[in-house]
Amino acid sequence: MIAAATAGAEIIRTTLGPRSMHKMLLDAAGSGIVVTNDGNAILRDLDVQHPAAKAMVELSRAQEEEAGDGTTSVIVLAAEMLRAAEPLVALHAFHPSIVCRGFARALEDSLAALESAAFSMDVEDHAALQVIVRSCLGGKFTGALGDLVADMAIDAVKTVAVDLGNGSREIDVKKYVKIEKVAGGRLEDSAVLRGVMINKDVVAPGRMRRKITNPRVVLLDCPLEYKKGENATNVEVMEEEDWSILLKLEEEFVEEACKHILTLKPDLVITEKGLSDLACHHLSKAGVSAIRRVRKTDTNRIARACGATIVNRPEELQERDVGTGAGLFEVRKIGDEFFAFLIQCQEPRACTVLLRGASQDILNEVERNLHDAMCVVRNTIRDHGKMVAGGGACEMAVSAALKSKACSVEGIEQWAYRAAAQALEVIPRTLAQNCGVAVIRTMTELQARHAEACEKREACSFGIEGRSGKIVDMKEAGVWDAFGVKAQVIKSAIEAATMLLRIDDVVSGIKKKKERGAQGPSDDAGDREDIPE
Repeated sequence: MIAAATAGAEIIRTTLGPRSMHKMLLDAAGSGIVVTNDGNAILRDLDVQHPAAKAMVELSRAQEEEAGDGTTSVIVLAAEMLRAAEPLVALHAFHPSIVCRGFARALEDSLAALESAAFSMDVEDHAALQVIVRSCLGGKFTGALGDLVADMAIDAVKTVAVDLGNGSREIDVKKYVKIEKVAGGRLEDSAVLRGVMINKDVVAPGRMRRKITNPRVVLLDCPLEYKKGENATNVEVMEEEDWSILLKLEEEFVEEACKHILTLKPDLVITEKGLSDLACHHLSKAGVSAIRRVRKTDTNRIARACGATIVNRPEELQERDVGTGAGLFEVRKIGDEFFAFLIQCQEPRACTVLLRGASQDILNEVERNLHDAMCVVRNTIRDHGKMVAGGGACEMAVSAALKSKACSVEGIEQWAYRAAAQALEVIPRTLAQNCGVAVIRTMTELQARHAEACEKREACSFGIEGRSGKIVDMKEAGVWDAFGVKAQVIKSAIEAATMLLRIDDVVSGIKKKKERGAQGPSDDAGDREDIPE
């Protein structure tokens, strides 16, 4: 059980830190190749069979959903917790419940120690946010690009942030920040648009305008074409004139819908459904541009960016539903495709990040890095700028605090408590290993510094500098991590290890199912054959 759960950690352990290695992933067919050092992306594409290993993959996914970063750290730490508990459980000297109680107590004290090691910074300070994002991207592909990705992440998050009052903000990166990848060009050509970009062109390019300044935008969630019957519809036509009347009714239906729209004098109509040629004729005749079959997620972003309201029926349209917040509508051709831009919005609250790059593989990796960076900025703003020292410094500080408090833990739970404290050192030790320095000498010196600071009740922020492997003060070096990410890593790792330790057996129904399939006739039929006549 423990061996299966820790197998994934051994694979991604070398992807931690600035000197990390990348993994080349092949899909099932062997044709698709992904090169990345993102822990969640690696584990997600692995072919895992054992239930314990699948639990670790789910742990990485949960960390990605909750915090957006720390997916490699949580797997490495959870695996080390299991390794630390293995000798205690294997000797049958400790029941797993005792080890779990010790881990639970260590979790409470770890979060308290992490809280005391935290410090605050101004979330409105752009330079301070850059330091945080650079720390996040230090071990990733985009770490060599300097402040480009950091600036894009900060601008995107601040664009979609909505102040709810009482000091809280709503920041929905997943819903209101769209990353549009266009191959070709340089990475330096990437930008954050104050508005929305969609991969669409107007319905009639020759007759509809492709550039409109300060457009009036109408968003519809209904088709601008004759509505067909939901079920099989039979129409009996007796006279030739009846067929003409039937076609005229269909035309009048579309004309009436267009008439309701044109009363508001819009410049741009965007619908999620279809748009017939007749509706296109009426709209283009009135000088209105139209885009059809737009995704629901895109229309939600457009509504938020330009202040429009999505309407289900044209006759329900009112003046307040028209969006007037966009400064420019333009259709441009990038590469071989047309893209529609609604940009220069007054208060966008939704944005699109346009990524340019040499190939699709590079763009996919930059997208993963940018998503992690945006989540770090979001967590920092949500936690009001609460930070901890990076480079394994906060893990060492928590470990030293647990070791000094272990003597106060009564009973044999103290062994599990000490094992949890020892396991927390795996993060700085892995950083040192990936740098190629003398691990034992470096870790001994780092432990001594944190133990001395713990005895004096002083804050210690010394950690492993990820590029050189030297022991430096992480606060002065500008290597910071978001408090929310680190707290989630420790909570998820210890709770996952506790869950797996409580499993004493794996019961499978696959073998029994196969036996039933090979048995052929049911048992009842066999019994009937044995009955004498």
